[in-house]
Amino acid sequence: MKQEIFRQYLEKKGQRLTRERSAVLEKAFSYKGHFDPETLYVDMRKRGMKASRASVYRTLNLMYECGLVEKVNKTEQGTIYEHSVGRKHHDHMVCIQCGKIIEFYSEKLEKLQDKICREMRFKGKNHTLEIRGYCRHCQTGQNIAEGDSSYEYRHNSTDLTSRR
Repeated sequence: MKQEIFRQYLEKKGQRLTRERSAVLEKAFSYKGHFDPETLYVDMRKRGMKASRASVYRTLNLMYECGLVEKVNKTEQGTIYEHSVGRKHHDHMVCIQCGKIIEFYSEKLEKLQDKICREMRFKGKNHTLEIRGYCRHCQTGQNIAEGDSSYEYRHNSTDLTSRR
């Protein structure tokens, strides 16, 4: 299914699904969670798969354009991806200290976003929600004392309270 989606997308752009692109597609979908282009490239090289670093980055961008992968997070080290075909929608909390990514889903948030779109007469197609802060492990007395943590994560992931 994913290969056919990609093939059709590329054909519309006047491009082909080459062996390199196919290998990048398969390797990207072999990851269970989040991945970065550099790790994907290195893993491909270790397994003897042929694809240049530039091809990996370009192919991931094409996969993003056609909706096969999502950009989860941009860090100083680069973009983190995840595949989106066959996965239910979810949002992310990203620890700005250790880089941990926590996935969550909130029906309340989804309904609120739909309500706002209706009120603004806006037809939403998709969205990305990323909450940046400190994971439970990185919430040290130093972080909170310095006021770095703008939000406190409570037991229910939809209960965010401003600490300002």
